[in-house]
Amino acid sequence: MNKKMYDFDQVIERRGSGALKYDALDERYGKSDLLPLWVADMDFATPDFIVDALKERLEHPVFGYTLEPENYWPTVQQWIASHHNWQVEREWLTYIPGIVKGIGLAVNCFVNPDEKVIIQPPVYHPFRLTPQGNGREVVFNPLIEKSDGTYAMDFEGLAEVADEKCRMLILSNPHNPAGLVWDAETLRRLAHFCTERNILVISDEIHCDMTLNGHKHTPFASVSKEAAACSITFGAPSKTFNIAGIVSSYAIVPNPELRNRFYPWLAVNELNEPTLFAPIATIAAFTQGENWRRQMLRYVESNVEFVIEYCAAHIPAIKPLRPQASFLVWLDCRALGLTQRELVDLFVNKAHLALNDGEMFGKEGIGFMRLNVGCPRATLRQAMEQLKAAIENR
Repeated sequence: MNKKMYDFDQVIERRGSGALKYDALDERYGKSDLLPLWVADMDFATPDFIVDALKERLEHPVFGYTLEPENYWPTVQQWIASHHNWQVEREWLTYIPGIVKGIGLAVNCFVNPDEKVIIQPPVYHPFRLTPQGNGREVVFNPLIEKSDGTYAMDFEGLAEVADEKCRMLILSNPHNPAGLVWDAETLRRLAHFCTERNILVISDEIHCDMTLNGHKHTPFASVSKEAAACSITFGAPSKTFNIAGIVSSYAIVPNPELRNRFYPWLAVNELNEPTLFAPIATIAAFTQGENWRRQMLRYVESNVEFVIEYCAAHIPAIKPLRPQASFLVWLDCRALGLTQRELVDLFVNKAHLALNDGEMFGKEGIGFMRLNVGCPRATLRQAMEQLKAAIENR
């Protein structure tokens, strides 16, 4: 394994590079002078071995139609097997042009216009917006907030809302924004429920390689035969290796009936053909990336602890939920006693910070904000100090 040490304290100027996180601040927040801690990409340099692989390809002067490299899918299979103990067959896999796009494609392929999609808020907002934008009704099965601030699935509520028109449930595994790693028993129970009612589960597992503090990711489709038969899994190296702009997503469909319905539809529309650089970046990430990944996760863990300790010492009214996966921290700000509009005003106009408004993840997110800690410690420290000053001066 590559033993190189990486510097995650390096502050990289991203303004003017077309980065959504920075260059869309004025459009999204009405201000450009904010510290951006919102969009779920990291401010760490994309690993050198990925950049080098892309540079090597760029030395050839022709960028025409391209075949998938022979080691593309074997590399993905080996990574999933070694990291998640899941043996994925080659025919189960295909490229997709992004996970949100994949959700939209699956909705159009499997859910008729008069049928419904179930989501479990608070949850990643495209789970709601994408089906709704495609003309499908979204049914809400909110998670249960537990006394320790974590969440559990509400199976009794799910049984009440899942009528005969519900054809799909979109699962966030690991969960965004709360950073939860779902246990195998919960996933088995969900698979059994959905199998009995002929509900297709779309499992978004984009944060699966970013588990923290000893937690382990469990792929939904791996927990039982029912789970494998009723699900489509979406994954990508993009969050872990900070290559979201390259679009390197893939789908995993063990059930041949689902696969034979979905994959030919993708193929005839040429939606299963990766861009030139996606396989190159994926192969580099999954063959050379383990040392970088581990160092990055240790740094993210230390950033999470910094936020928790800082809030406890200086901003006790804000209670961060320690994530079990990802670089996103769910901040419980309800003790501040503010309306959601006042809370957003505090962060944006008083603290000069750009976070995700908790309400975008559903009404269950009112009183919360989502903080991206995938950044150098100096940036995070500055953000927390600005927030502390804003609260003291309000």
